[in-house]
Amino acid sequence: MTVSQSHGWLDGLQEAVWLVDETSLLILHANAAAQRLVGLPVAEMVGTPVLRLASTPQDMAFWGESAQVVADGIHSHTSLLRADGTLVPVNRQVTRVPAEVASGTVFMLTMLDRSVQESTERELETLLSELRATLDSAADGMLVCSLDGRVRAFNQRLAQLWNIPRDLLVRRDDAAVYAHMEAQVEDARAYAERLAAIAREPMQESTDILVLRNGLVLELRTVPQFSQGRPVGRVYSYRDITRQTEIQASLRLAARVFESSLDAIFIADSQHRVLRMNPGCERLVGPSAKSFEGCLAASLFGGGSDAAFMEQVLQGWAKEGFWEGELWLPRDNGTYCAVQLSWVALRDDEERLVQSIGFMRDLTLQHAAQKRIEELAYSDVLTGLPNRLLLSQRVDTAIQGARQSDTGFAILFLDLDRFKIINDSLGHPFGDRVLQLVAERLQACLRQTDMLCRLGGDEFVIYLHGGDAVVAESVARRILDDMLKPFMLDSMGFSIQCSIGMALYPQDGATLDDLIKQADTAMYRVKERGRGSYGFYQPQMNANLLSRMQMEHAMRQALGLDRMAVHYQPQVNMATGRITGAEALIRWTDPEFGAVSPGQFIPLAEESGYIVTLGAWVMEQAVREAAVWMHSGMPIMISVNVSALEFRQPDFVDRITRLLAVHQLPPTLLELELTETILLQDAQEMEQRLRVLAGLGIGLAIDDFGTGYSSLAYLKKLPIHKLKIDQSFVRGLPDDDGDRAIVSAIISMGRAMHIEVVAEGVETETQQAVLLQMQCDHYQGFLCAPGLSAQEFRAMLARPLPLKARGRRSSVQN
Repeated sequence: MTVSQSHGWLDGLQEAVWLVDETSLLILHANAAAQRLVGLPVAEMVGTPVLRLASTPQDMAFWGESAQVVADGIHSHTSLLRADGTLVPVNRQVTRVPAEVASGTVFMLTMLDRSVQESTERELETLLSELRATLDSAADGMLVCSLDGRVRAFNQRLAQLWNIPRDLLVRRDDAAVYAHMEAQVEDARAYAERLAAIAREPMQESTDILVLRNGLVLELRTVPQFSQGRPVGRVYSYRDITRQTEIQASLRLAARVFESSLDAIFIADSQHRVLRMNPGCERLVGPSAKSFEGCLAASLFGGGSDAAFMEQVLQGWAKEGFWEGELWLPRDNGTYCAVQLSWVALRDDEERLVQSIGFMRDLTLQHAAQKRIEELAYSDVLTGLPNRLLLSQRVDTAIQGARQSDTGFAILFLDLDRFKIINDSLGHPFGDRVLQLVAERLQACLRQTDMLCRLGGDEFVIYLHGGDAVVAESVARRILDDMLKPFMLDSMGFSIQCSIGMALYPQDGATLDDLIKQADTAMYRVKERGRGSYGFYQPQMNANLLSRMQMEHAMRQALGLDRMAVHYQPQVNMATGRITGAEALIRWTDPEFGAVSPGQFIPLAEESGYIVTLGAWVMEQAVREAAVWMHSGMPIMISVNVSALEFRQPDFVDRITRLLAVHQLPPTLLELELTETILLQDAQEMEQRLRVLAGLGIGLAIDDFGTGYSSLAYLKKLPIHKLKIDQSFVRGLPDDDGDRAIVSAIISMGRAMHIEVVAEGVETETQQAVLLQMQCDHYQGFLCAPGLSAQEFRAMLARPLPLKARGRRSSVQN
């Protein structure tokens, strides 16, 4: 029986089957399916090498292997070359046939045509590719999940919107993807709660807005996914609506701006007719605003038929897209309002006019402010008088005229005396009103051709047109006389004194600055001589002023260079002759100026404010020295003069308290000498400060008593311990009846009020005897000793002091 006869059963198989000799690899048999698959009769295939069926390099290599390798078999997809030259995809399998199946050892080669299956797979792959391409090309991010939350599909847009890293996508870690997305949301907690709520309702559709941390705004839409009518998952789509949100916000903002803008805004159509006005425009136009809707916008400005105005607007639109200018807007009450109009053209993509927007700003306040600025530029805010700028223009004109006509003019520099007391005691608002009254009174003293100018503070400058020395002196006297007349403000009567310096053009200066400088110098000389008068500039004054500046500079350097010292003048008990205290006196010796009198540098220190520094230094030196005396067994009260400026310092009491504590000096051994001026300034505050000092045990004395503006009421209500009779009254004893009466009255008043009295400047035994007879408590002066250095004073304390004059009368200030 032939092989084909013995294996006829193979023809009933649907698969193509070949039996191959294991040794020769020749085809022993093929079935009908093989004949159909290859397209050759079985007879032509039998006896041919199996390699005839191999059409790929892999197949060639396989059949070229050893019999054992081939015997292990193979099952793979490959291709078969048909007789017509076409390649057919097949599912190929090679196995060794058992002995009972075939005679001898053979291989069974089977092949199954995969053309239809592969075509179907290709179609499916193509469909899947198209679906994926469609998914990836979608503008929205897409995420498809099963009901249990497993990710089944997503597109690249999702990864872009949520910034999902590529390595996270490759890992296919659903929990990590969800965690990443949750971390990107601005309100992660609310996001997680919302997703959980959606998951609990598989049939529900929803729309939500998400805000990511990077600023993106997403619209989330979720819909259930169905299969055979049942939900099998959920599709999430994420749309970037950031731009739309911004546009909507911008539109809302624009609407709010339009409604609430302080500018008046109107919108006109392409025919320049008013479509709408905002509330600001309606307020500006007035009650008739509504009647302008539908009318030409130009009619708002009374130019509805004015073609020239619209021609200007159209030209502006053509050049720059807007027109801008100032116009007059008629109001319902017949008045006109100045406005700044900016009229902007809005065009489409084809440059056709669509609408126009007009922005109007009311210039009423601006014009008023401009006018006010111009006024302020040339006038003083407080008094309304011309300022230095306007005065400068006036003087420049006068100088030009003087060069042609050979005429001159005068400049007066006026300063109010002690005006600071008014500001400090009654407050700056009151002081400003006083300056206004002064300005009115000064103006009344001048002619219309003259000019009064306020420089600032309490300083005024007067320009006297064509004025010479005679005219200047006459005006100065008139001003001084008028200023002496009482002022009345808030039911308070007071008088004001001033000092006037005068300079003449051209002899005293060629410019306004020069003339003001010289007049100012003359005014300071008036103040040095006692205030309340006038004086002309003299060239020597500049030299004196320079000397004054040099002295002030040297005074400020003196402390650091150890050129100042504190001396001590004894105060003696009139009855016992014992030294009971000492007054601390500052002394200054300068290499250039020599021994400088306190009467010369103390006023300079007061005017410059340096008296605070000097006073603090003297206080510290005196307290330290008094502590040395006490610890040496010689406790003596030390008296220190306190200026008004120093006493008003906010930390004065605290500084004194600390000083006493540091040097361990009992407060009862310190006495402060105050002037009556201090008691008249800020009376309530000063009274409180004095009571605090007295409560500490510090003594309080009134220095130079009787020389000030004495209002003796303060002696009754203030804790004053001592009165010091000024040496000007003591000097006339015993012969001057007036001095004798004053001194006697002071001593009697002191005894009646239980206040000790000290006589200053006692230089003769006669003066001492008279004072003793009047029952004066203490004295100090050259009769006992001048101011002594600390070492000299200690030596005096250590020995008895005879009550006799120590040397002749001296002119040095005590």
